[in-house]
Amino acid sequence: MTTIASGTDTLTRDALTVLQPGFTGTTAPDWLLRSLGEGLASVGLFGRNIASAGQLAALTAQLRAEREDVLVAIDEEGGDVTRLEVRTGSSFPGNLALGAVDDVGLTREVAAELGRRLAACGVNLNWAPSADVNSNPDNPVIGVRSFGAGTDLVARHTAAYVTGLQSVGVAACTKHFPGHGDTAVDSHQALPRIDVDAHVLAERDLFPFRAAIAAGSRAVMSAHILVPALDPDRPATLSRRILTELLRGELGYEGLIVTDGMEMRAVSATYGIERGSVLAIAAGADAICVGGGLADEETVRRLRDALVAAVRSGELPEDRLADAAQRVRALAGWTAARRTDTVRTTGGADGDVGLRAARRALRITGADGFTPLTEPPYVAALAPVANIAVGDETPWGVAAELFRLLPGTETGSFTGPDAGKEVLAAAGPRRIVAVVRDEHRHPWMAAALDALLADRPDTIVVEMGVPRAAPRGALHLATHGAARVCGLAAAEAVTGG
Repeated sequence: MTTIASGTDTLTRDALTVLQPGFTGTTAPDWLLRSLGEGLASVGLFGRNIASAGQLAALTAQLRAEREDVLVAIDEEGGDVTRLEVRTGSSFPGNLALGAVDDVGLTREVAAELGRRLAACGVNLNWAPSADVNSNPDNPVIGVRSFGAGTDLVARHTAAYVTGLQSVGVAACTKHFPGHGDTAVDSHQALPRIDVDAHVLAERDLFPFRAAIAAGSRAVMSAHILVPALDPDRPATLSRRILTELLRGELGYEGLIVTDGMEMRAVSATYGIERGSVLAIAAGADAICVGGGLADEETVRRLRDALVAAVRSGELPEDRLADAAQRVRALAGWTAARRTDTVRTTGGADGDVGLRAARRALRITGADGFTPLTEPPYVAALAPVANIAVGDETPWGVAAELFRLLPGTETGSFTGPDAGKEVLAAAGPRRIVAVVRDEHRHPWMAAALDALLADRPDTIVVEMGVPRAAPRGALHLATHGAARVCGLAAAEAVTGG
């Protein structure tokens, strides 16, 4: 493994300062600790780095022993996207559930409690909330991560989330600028393109970001999307027109601009991570997020050296890199000033706010005449391919919660054109609870439900994605997300418990 040379010159330190790298393991490797002494100011955490709250607190303390004001970032949206509870499912419903309730006070309360738990573990920068207006119902990557399809709804809940999170000293990073909601392509896989005119963008997609800025969002994350009405040549992350002229100039934003993950194929497959990082800083980004897939010393070295070389060649103005580094240090100073050693994490009403929110978000159709289950059912999860942002580590569904309430509950996961027949064979005489995620986006899933309901009309259907398909089944429950608490709320409704 290459060792990062000890660099004390300003240029090298600034190049390290603008990086937000990840690493593997549940303790910090030596190279990362050494980098913190050489100028690195941020570290990104993922599910692979977290085993428990106590372990995470020890890890962040280890980082702070090297650099007291280090920014420790995480992708903790709550709901489907959780790193803090990656192996159990989140104690908080996600954005779509909060939008369905449409109580900005509740959203603020949920964000504050989530922030308290992060702060108690030493995390001070959250790559959340998503301010994307989910205007395309077939969006493969946003969906339940959005507060909804209405601009005003998304704007007011984005502002409430930012306010709640930052009230406990955790910086919000509102994403994905200028709006990832009208895409049919996942930017983890390829470069999405949004073909609408500038007026639509301003009135629909940019409005929630204006609300976030007004609420004081300390950071904004750029999207790897091509928006020809704003810049026909470069994706937002690499566009001076979008980051500097629009976000800084027209919207008046003064906080930190963070890129989405640079190893995502929307950028890496076209520009490469070194070239992409140079172009992003030149365009106006201040921090380079990398580490979801590339999480090693070599990646940090490559990006550091690419930035230094770009300054020395004249491609990247030195004062632009210095400005970016200063913005990182400014946010680090803001979070350090708000740290507290006594953060309440559980107990009382705040500790229950996630479940209370999930219960309020539940929408039930067909309850008239429904008799709650008293015998253990068969839970059939009709499982699509996992969203990359969500990952496949986090459990979802209602089986675990139903098993707790009705011991003996059995379950299986099914996919593909024969899923309906396979469920019927596996379930036998048991009552079927069919759990789906975005039925409207998966024809095979809809066909499986057709087969189940034709043969077993008493089947209960639980939709844990965007509830766009017409409700059906003896009982239909829309949870507006697949967080653990959403599954619990559904299980309570099914059993009357």
